[in-house]
Amino acid sequence: MNHFRQFSRFYIPLGVLFLIVITGVIGFIAIEKFTFIEAFYMTIITVATVGFTEVHPLSDTGRIFTALLIITSFGTFAYAITSITHYIADGEFREYFKTKRLTKELEQLENHIIICGYGRNGKQTSRVLRNHGQKFVVVEQKDDPVLSMTEKYPHLVLKGDATQDEILLQAGIKRARALVTTLPVDADNLFIVLSARTLNPKLNIISRASDENSDKKLKIAGADHVIMPDMVGGAHMASLVMKPDVVEFIDYVTGVGVDINLEEITFEKLPGDLQNKTISELDVRNRSGANIIGFKTPQGEFVINPSPETKLIPNAKLFVLGTSEQINTLREIFS
Repeated sequence: MNHFRQFSRFYIPLGVLFLIVITGVIGFIAIEKFTFIEAFYMTIITVATVGFTEVHPLSDTGRIFTALLIITSFGTFAYAITSITHYIADGEFREYFKTKRLTKELEQLENHIIICGYGRNGKQTSRVLRNHGQKFVVVEQKDDPVLSMTEKYPHLVLKGDATQDEILLQAGIKRARALVTTLPVDADNLFIVLSARTLNPKLNIISRASDENSDKKLKIAGADHVIMPDMVGGAHMASLVMKPDVVEFIDYVTGVGVDINLEEITFEKLPGDLQNKTISELDVRNRSGANIIGFKTPQGEFVINPSPETKLIPNAKLFVLGTSEQINTLREIFS
């Protein structure tokens, strides 16, 4: 049914055109005893009003039928041809197959990131993820951002309202690993967080907030992290005044496009023979060149420069700093 609605502007005029041709063919065969080819030819030159010579002289009944066929088909034929031409010229065929391809690619996505909203924060998020080779889907309701995203980035763009469950499901939320909602209205972000947490309880959810009072509400709704861009920007500028070199170094380490990566290593992602090992036994520095700079306990506490005796146990994480080459070597060792 959806398929018919999608092509209704094409199917209906095509069906009318087919009906006219069949009527003409049957009429000429019945009245003038023409062969099928002769009847088809007569029907086409009559309906198209091209004025070629008749196959055989027509009887009076045949002339009346031909006149009626011309009268009834002239406007209908023009409408059918115009509708079909417009349908193809307007690009609806192309749009249909583009949508089908998008749907197929979305169905195959796993462990990806969903970005809701393509404003300033959404653009920056997608830029960073793209530069780090991450798979992500952008959900945007407005036309202009969708068009610019489609032209500029090779990633998937889904046009729709992210507050609707069906759009989130279409974006593959049940197979996603994270969702970032960057809408300017806190109430919309709150609604998305509630829906996302319901649809995928294991999802890592990051939400933007404009109002300070929205922070707690978003976390109660299910957000793992709430970012307030204005506060982050203000704190960053204050830090540049007090500790400019330290902040610049951190920006350099965590920046986009530099050959330095911060990577987290979770207990669950380690091979069985490396689980429950100490940092000394993992020997990350000698095996890859990268450095372990932090540790997160199962209780959520952070330890800077953990000791070599620190053991990586379930629900714990290590934070590793290194170049892209060193991090890739580490991934190969731990995969």
